[in-house]
This record gives sequence, C-alpha cells and structure tokens, in this order.
Amino acid sequence: MQGDVFRRSAAELVGAFALTFIGAGAIMTGSGLVGVAFAHGLVIAVMASAVGHISGGHFNPAVTFGFLITRRMAPILAGAYWVSQFAGAALAALLLKWIYPAAIADPAKLGAPLLNDRISLGAGFVIEALLTFFLVWVIFATAADPRGTFKSVAGLAIGFTITLDVLMAGPLTGAAMNPSRAFGPELVGWEWANAWIWYLGPLVGGGLGALAYELLYLRPLRPVPVGPPETGIEEPRPGDVAA
Repeated sequence: MQGDVFRRSAAELVGAFALTFIGAGAIMTGSGLVGVAFAHGLVIAVMASAVGHISGGHFNPAVTFGFLITRRMAPILAGAYWVSQFAGAALAALLLKWIYPAAIADPAKLGAPLLNDRISLGAGFVIEALLTFFLVWVIFATAADPRGTFKSVAGLAIGFTITLDVLMAGPLTGAAMNPSRAFGPELVGWEWANAWIWYLGPLVGGGLGALAYELLYLRPLRPVPVGPPETGIEEPRPGDVAA
C-alpha cells in the first residue's frame, strides 16, 4: 500500500512540476496570451495521457478534492497527492527563479496569478470557481465516467479545457484553476496579494463540479429494476425509450 501511494504521488509531483515549469515558464519567456494558454493546456494533455493510468493525472489539489468528497479516493492518498502537488509546483518555481534570476523582481513575470484591477475580489473568486468547475466537470465526464465515449483521449479534452479557460480569464485572474500552480510562484516570488482567490475559488468550483457530475450521472437516484431470475428477458433501463 505504501509503495503504491509513493508511486502515484511521484507521478503527481512530476505532473505538477511540469505544469508550473512549462506554464509559468511560458509567461516568463513572453509567449503572449495564446502561447501561455496552449502551454498550460498542452502540458496537462501530455502529462495526463502519460501517467493518467498511474495516478489519475490530477496535478491539481482542487481535482483531488473533487475525487475525495465523492469518495473516489482514500483520504491518505489525497493527502499524499496534495503534498506532492504543492512540492512539485514549488520546486518548478525555484528552478525558474534560478534560470531567470531577474524575474523575481516582478512576481507576475514569475508566473504568480494576479487579479486585474478592473474587476472586484468577488468577480475574481467567481471566475476561478467557474473555470475550475468546468475543468473538474470535464475530468469526471472523460476520465471518471466509464461510459465516456472519449475516455481514450481524456487528456486532450482536459488540456483543451485549460486552454479555453486561460484564453478567457488569463488577463483577469491568471486562470490558475489550481492552488498548487498558484502556490509555487507565490511562495518563491513572495506575492500573496488576494491569494485566497486561487485557493478557495478552485476548491469550491472543483468540489461543486465533482458533486454535480457524480450525483447527476454516476450515482443513480434509485436502483435499476431487476426482473425475475432466469427469465432471459432484459429489463428496461432508465432512459430507454419504448419502441
């Protein structure tokens, strides 16, 4: 059991490290909004496809929280994931600081999410919550739902969701959608202005997205009717339409 937790957590650390290193690194190299959006989306698509079969490819404490509250993972494993995700992001930010030492003078250039001064704190919170709701909803629909048509390409759908979210909200909140992605650059750059937005927002949005999909589509409200044994007649299932 301990070895399994370690192997899964190691995959989460690598994925979270890659997300911050590539995502924040794209900001530091001046890739522009489209480049930054695709950098975040592609790295998640690649990493989720690479190690999704090992850890589930969360790389995000809000995603892990969604799986925890829907009882799809044990608390001890969720705790190990959180430690790995935050550690991976912090290590990536430290490496970026070493590569670009001048960037530490401007935390935004280190990839720390910042709130646009044209919107309120409440708007920033709602944006982060909604973006993470979309992300976790897609993850449950493509990776957690065994009926998902596109399960074999779940990583691509998840990556595209992140890309779309960054394109919309990158200039407004940084579109972190991920407490660990925010934490690494915030810690290394020591930039904590309005930091609660990037922790509470994703946890609330991710939790609601997970619960909504779980209750609507993965947890039947009533048992499926069972016919008499050995009749050979298949009972109708919920949602079936009579001829």
